[in-house]
Amino acid sequence: MPSTMRGAAMPTAAMQTRRWTRQEYDRMATVGLFHPHERLELLDGEIFTSHTRFHAAVIGKIERALQEMFGAGYNVRVRKPLALDPDSKPQPDLAVVDGSPSDYLDREPSTAVLVVEVADSLPTAHQELKRRVYARAGIPEYWLINIDAATLEMYREPLAPANGQAHYQVCKVFSPSETAYHLSQPVSAILVRDLLP
Repeated sequence: MPSTMRGAAMPTAAMQTRRWTRQEYDRMATVGLFHPHERLELLDGEIFTSHTRFHAAVIGKIERALQEMFGAGYNVRVRKPLALDPDSKPQPDLAVVDGSPSDYLDREPSTAVLVVEVADSLPTAHQELKRRVYARAGIPEYWLINIDAATLEMYREPLAPANGQAHYQVCKVFSPSETAYHLSQPVSAILVRDLLP
């Protein structure tokens, strides 16, 4: 039933959302439309704020473990953006990229060999959207470390079909007592408990 005001029918407008490109998003950041300490990311043209608590100690542990696992020739980035496609610029908790930090002084990486997110609850729609964005971008491996469940969810083999329903074909869940490794580093296994608080 239409809304009324003083007995007269009021027209209702359909709600529309506006999608942003990465170029527009970058321009808004450059001119100062966002607070400098606000954690934002662009996913499929929508701007999201991150409401997840930042677990600095856990992120630090994971960063050290990944640096040791991958070694020279790779850079572990913490909470820095990836310029994945024209409509997405996520800020994963950690991303392992080829090269050194100096390779990215004037640009953001457009891919990663591994992306890691830390969650303190069950996966949310936001995290599921990020997983699809990572799969669509061809990120070969995505890890979700779930603090509450004390698990590592490992996603591999991204598939981005023409219908746009990108996903990972393989998902494995590891408990704290198990070891996990990245496909490119099979001899450098990490004990999952070393990635948890």
